[in-house]
Amino acid sequence: MEKGSKQGLRRFVEKIYGGLNMSWPVVILYAVATALLSAVFLLVPIFHRTSFARMGETFEAWIFFAVIIMANCKKPLESALKTFVFFVVSQPLIYLIQVPFSEMGWGLFGYYRFWIVWTLLTFPMAYVGWYIRKKNWLSLLILAPVLLALTSDYVNSFVYTSRHFPYQLVTALFCLGQVLIYLYRFTELRWQKLVGFFVPLLAVVVAFLIRPGVELTATTFLPDDAVLTEKAVVEMEEGGIAAVSIESTGPDSMVLVQANDYGTTSFVIRDGEREYRYSLEVYEDDGGHNQIRITPERGQ
Repeated sequence: MEKGSKQGLRRFVEKIYGGLNMSWPVVILYAVATALLSAVFLLVPIFHRTSFARMGETFEAWIFFAVIIMANCKKPLESALKTFVFFVVSQPLIYLIQVPFSEMGWGLFGYYRFWIVWTLLTFPMAYVGWYIRKKNWLSLLILAPVLLALTSDYVNSFVYTSRHFPYQLVTALFCLGQVLIYLYRFTELRWQKLVGFFVPLLAVVVAFLIRPGVELTATTFLPDDAVLTEKAVVEMEEGGIAAVSIESTGPDSMVLVQANDYGTTSFVIRDGEREYRYSLEVYEDDGGHNQIRITPERGQ
């Protein structure tokens, strides 16, 4: 039974990564279908703040789709052309589908500028990426950036899930699954598989351990609409979770916050004879984004 299951899994993986008919009509339909699915995940409220909504925001799903195209092309030029056209069709279509349902309307296409750059890069990347089919050390070298990116995603997602279960659990498992499948399908030797799994993991863990807990810089208005003058200065404990400074004065007074850790602290703004006391909270929201919240302290 176990042997039969392994053989079935191997046949399935080999079919997906090398046994599909990736004709031009299939590529176009594939692009339209993935764009529609991504737009649905972004539009339907039940998917908000879930791993599914990330399909329209991050790379992991699009790496998955692109590798399937590359693995089912006969030549590197075919791989480059079909992957490029796939992104040319799918990415703007995601925004186009959302336009009638969004308050931003056509302004949504402002976000597309980011994807234009990556769409152009898919041509050379898919040309080189086709050679992962060779199942040798060159394949592993070509896969290395993808393995590193996916390893970073699954490690960070598992860490986030440990704090906000079950958020991002699907993302973590999806990215880990891609790493395992790519090493299984596109490398031959056991050493190649071990190197491909553990070297990116070691790099990500080391980076995770040495980086600051938070890297957040933001400007914000004060919550009580305080109007500061040029005499305003900030007083707070040095070496805490954040540093606060005056960004601008006058009717549009703002402060600059540079945070390096989560938690809560206090700061005081002295402006001549006036004094403003605030509490500053640095936290991670349900979407995995670092945020700040400034509130006036009672009794000021």
